[in-house]
Formats: sequence, C-alpha cells, structure tokens
Amino acid sequence: MRAVQTTAAAAAAAAAAAASVSLVFGIPSVAFAAPSPAPIPAVSSAGTSFLTAVTISPAQPVRVSAVTGDYLYWSFSAAAGENPELAATVGLPERTGAQSWTVEVFDGLRRRQACVAGEQNPIAETAATSVTLGCRLRQVRSWAEPWDGDPLPGTYYVRLSTTEMPEQDLGLPVTVDLTLTAARGDTGADQGELEAPLVPVNRPGEVLTASPVASPSASADSSRLSLSADGVPEFSSRWVWTVGGGVLAAITGLIGFSWTRRRRA
Repeated sequence: MRAVQTTAAAAAAAAAAAASVSLVFGIPSVAFAAPSPAPIPAVSSAGTSFLTAVTISPAQPVRVSAVTGDYLYWSFSAAAGENPELAATVGLPERTGAQSWTVEVFDGLRRRQACVAGEQNPIAETAATSVTLGCRLRQVRSWAEPWDGDPLPGTYYVRLSTTEMPEQDLGLPVTVDLTLTAARGDTGADQGELEAPLVPVNRPGEVLTASPVASPSASADSSRLSLSADGVPEFSSRWVWTVGGGVLAAITGLIGFSWTRRRRA
C-alpha cells in the first residue's frame, strides 16, 4: 500500500512540475491522445463460387457493382458465442418486371444455415429502386454432435443472387451494399468445448494396397456342426430354420404337383 501511495505522489508531482514549467516559460501544455485505429479498407469485389469467395470482416464496408443473374460469394470467420448478422441493400435499375432476391449462409461443410431473423427472400416490385435483405444466424456454439447442424466456429460463406426475374432483365447493372456484424451472445449457454473441427471423413491420396479378407477359420466355424461333450450334435437356430425351410419346400412341391398333373381316365 505504501508503494502505491508513493507512485501516485510521484506522478502528481511530475504533473505539477510540467504545469509550472509551461506557465513559467509560456509553453502550452499538449495532451497526448491515443492514436486512432486505422480505417478498415472497403471491399469492392465478390467471388463467383465457394472457392473464390472474397473474405470480409465485421464492420467492413462492402460495395460491389454486379449484374442481375450473377452469384456473389463472400466469406467470414465466426467464433463461439457470436451472433453473425448480415444486411444487404441492392440498388436496382429500371426493369420490365418484379425480381426475387435471396441471401444464403453456408458453413465450412457447405451446409446451409437457417436464418432466425431478417428478410431472406424479398421480392422487388417493378417500380422499386432497391431491395433490402438480411440474415441473422443462430449463436455459434463451441461444440456439437457430428450429426447436428448447429453453427460451429469456423469459416462461413454468403451467397447473394436473384432467383426469379423476366428474361429480358437478365444482365442489368446493380449495386450491392453489404454489412456484417458479430454481436456477442451468451458464451456459457452450451457449456462445452469443441475437441476437433467438424470435417468430412476422407483421406485424399491414400491408396489401399489390399482389401481386408475375412478369416477362413471364422467362416468354417460358423458352418460346421458342433458336438457336445457326450458326442451329441448341437443344433443351432440356423440349422432349425434350414431344415424347416427344406421340409416346407418339399411339401409345397408335392402339393403343387398333385394339383397340376393330368388325371388318367
């Protein structure tokens, strides 16, 4: 406690000395402010597939010029506890009919994720000059079962496209403004931990030199009739069904023959 008080007193004395020097020599005191963070560069392009998706980050301005009929792809990273939300505004030119737009979000395994809020499939009427789309994902979980479809930490893909429009409006120029926000949710809701990333089970490049062969002893033991300690055969259910099926087949054959054979006069 005494050391903390001494440090505080020394800081106050230094501030007073600086103020006195500025007053004596007429030097104005300068307040040193923290440097402002550099602005995030804007994104002016979009990919045409999952492989060429352009990476974006939260609060990064995105403005792209495209044409109707294009598929626009972006990608972003999401951590556990976040609620990613997308908002897109498409500026439309004059056209001959209504257009349907859609925004979709996929995870790293190309599984489509459900949107819990936002207009995901709006319809722009003929006179509308713009259309607004939105999608808010469920909270990203830190773990999940392999068969579950909950969002997990990793890379996500955004696809923006038109689904229905008059054929003569295909290729008209449009402008797309996209924003991404990632609010923090309840990080302790799932109470788990992701042990390994959820990836498809594949081993590219591995060549199997030989296929596994069943042991001959196992197949021989399964078909051989076993004997008890006193030498009496032990019939399993497999033998019972085999013998019963053979008897039924023989009886059925005799009955059918008696019905179909020609009677002698």
